[in-house]
Amino acid sequence: MNILRKFNTALSICGFLFLSLTSVAQTPAVVADPPKNWHTMDLKADGYYGISLNNAYQFVKGKKSKTVVVATIDSGIDTAQKDLKSILWVNPKEKPGNGIDDDHNGYVDDVHGWDFLGGPNGKSDYTETVEEVREYNRLKTKYANAATATDGNEKEYAYWLKVKTIYDETVGKSSTEIGQVSQMMNVLMVSSGYIKRALKLNTDASFTLADLAKIKNPGDTVMKSLDIWTRVLQEDGGDNSKILKEYGEYQAKINNDVNPDLTSRKKIVGDDPDVQDGKPYGNNILKFPDASHGTGVAGLIGAIRNNGYGIDGVADNVRIMAIKAVPNGDEYDKDISNAIRYAVDNGAKVVNMSFGKKLSPHKDWVDAAFKYAASKDVLLVQASGNDGQDVDVKPQYPNDTFADGSSNDSENVISVGASSALLGENLPASFSNYGKHNVDVFAPGVKVTSIDMDGEFNTADGTSFASPITAGIAALILEYYPDLSAKQLKQVILQSATPLTGTMVIKPGSTEKVDFSTLSKSGGVVNAYKAIELASKLKGERKK
Repeated sequence: MNILRKFNTALSICGFLFLSLTSVAQTPAVVADPPKNWHTMDLKADGYYGISLNNAYQFVKGKKSKTVVVATIDSGIDTAQKDLKSILWVNPKEKPGNGIDDDHNGYVDDVHGWDFLGGPNGKSDYTETVEEVREYNRLKTKYANAATATDGNEKEYAYWLKVKTIYDETVGKSSTEIGQVSQMMNVLMVSSGYIKRALKLNTDASFTLADLAKIKNPGDTVMKSLDIWTRVLQEDGGDNSKILKEYGEYQAKINNDVNPDLTSRKKIVGDDPDVQDGKPYGNNILKFPDASHGTGVAGLIGAIRNNGYGIDGVADNVRIMAIKAVPNGDEYDKDISNAIRYAVDNGAKVVNMSFGKKLSPHKDWVDAAFKYAASKDVLLVQASGNDGQDVDVKPQYPNDTFADGSSNDSENVISVGASSALLGENLPASFSNYGKHNVDVFAPGVKVTSIDMDGEFNTADGTSFASPITAGIAALILEYYPDLSAKQLKQVILQSATPLTGTMVIKPGSTEKVDFSTLSKSGGVVNAYKAIELASKLKGERKK
């Protein structure tokens, strides 16, 4: 989910008031949001560039389905969420709560999955720095004052230069954002105070967009505050307290991203993330304060359909295996490689991976896990990333361009970019990564609504949402055509995404117009109906 887009929107709204509340702003035209279920809709029938999900279900109507296990490697999950509780994967070989590793897989009481960030006493390492900060501080003593490489360390020195370049870019960007978000938060807090006084609310009370209409005959300062909060609430929904909390968390995150002194891993987990020794670590607790992301991802894949609550997931007969390995910061390669292997070994046939980073110091470990998944015929679906850049030029990790040069086109990996609701020049999300060779397909990822922790809902952006929508399509296909291999699943999803040749769009991260078909390997947007129709024509080739 792309909190950065929300931050940038609020920044533009508040920008004219960074130093004071003395300027009068003009309220721009408000663009109506698409329906909350637009990602499931059909372009021809509904006018929104969704995945034609209703047509897919019409196609398989009357057919029996087989349950498919889908693993989410993410930030955890709210196991009590009403739309997920009954579809959580249950380890059939584990007796809940007895403190014994009944199935002898090294993980005690792993009933619904595992937390690779967990430690003793029910704790979890869910706040981390980014990988370039970790690597910079690991290598700086050795190379910070080195002008050139010495004999024998040329490879590591070249890697140091790469690390330093990315580190400098990240720290510079973070420093700018820290200043901007501090000013923005000040504006929002001050203007919130004026609104509360006008509404005669207590200082700890909240207000919504509807409450703003109750203010009559506002003075100039209140009018300006109304202007700010009207636009912020129109963009984000909810109430002012929720928005301030979300932006405050983002402020903490950008500070933590570049904090070299975070030592949560060693204190909480207790392992060495640079040593892959095969020893078990972690715990079985899947819900922590950062589980919002993973809950939303799981909901898009398989939230219970037609129950009159929440949202309808893409797939109607799945079991979600929740694996916590992604902190609020960058994930560790060790955790990701072990998480993939855990998913494969415990029966997942589709694995969703809505995460990514700019460096991968132990890429060989993750590559080996990718290859292990391929050997067991498991499909990996991953978000391409939210930096608005060409990942053919600037790689996002993990990826299937293996360090040993053995493959750059895995048959069991799908990389997904984010698309928006309407066919037009803004079809690719402005934040989405792209790449003719390293992004396979696009899927809905702008203003997508899913479930959240504690019975809440969240509308957000990100390739983090595009990926599970695609994983959900893969699972739906496999429910009804269980003999298809991972290679065939990838084949039908890509081949059914009709190339939009001739559709000129704004290239993400720029103002340049390009043909949409140049932004990914398939050149199109996923379509559940076309994919399942194509799948019905294939003869299964599943590996035994």
